[in-house]
Amino acid sequence: MLLRSQLSNYPFVPAAHKDRSPTFAWWEGAFTDEEIEKIKEYAKTLATNTALVNNGEGPLLEHIRKTKVSWISNTPEASWIYDGMAGVASKLNAQYYNFDLYGFLEDMQFTIYEETESHYTWHMDMGDNSKAPRKMSMVLQLSDPSEYEGGELQILDKAEPETVNKQKGLIAVFPSYTLHRVTPVTKGARYSLVVWACGPAFK
Repeated sequence: MLLRSQLSNYPFVPAAHKDRSPTFAWWEGAFTDEEIEKIKEYAKTLATNTALVNNGEGPLLEHIRKTKVSWISNTPEASWIYDGMAGVASKLNAQYYNFDLYGFLEDMQFTIYEETESHYTWHMDMGDNSKAPRKMSMVLQLSDPSEYEGGELQILDKAEPETVNKQKGLIAVFPSYTLHRVTPVTKGARYSLVVWACGPAFK
């Protein structure tokens, strides 16, 4: 957990919400290929669970979501991952969103989409977090596009979905109230890392 009082090294920019944000933004090069492989190797040492809906508290509904997940806490072994993601969050929030953010209040989610038609249909990330609402979602793509088929991250832009570039290492960032989905994986496996920056409720 990262709280604002602990964010001396995580320069989130607290500011009033302004209605000038794009549907999504992205960042390239925050992590090297070697670091991405290190993230995957570390995540695979953690317990894996079948993902549920409603912030992990709802039922198993495979027609809505069929994935496996592990949770990466902000331990000394993983703090460098939090550092990298927080830096990107700060830059893109300042450039595009100006959301008032506390920081990362939840563990990062390592998500596994396999060729068993793993998917996650249209949904929003905001949820009902008792600590603070999710306000900005971040997805780090950990797989090379040649390693899987399907598994497209799509974000609803007005009336049409827009597909995020599958580039390995790309971080997609979007407001947590944005509808998005991951289409079924039909071959191989898609790995990603998801984290949410939280803050006061939108006004």
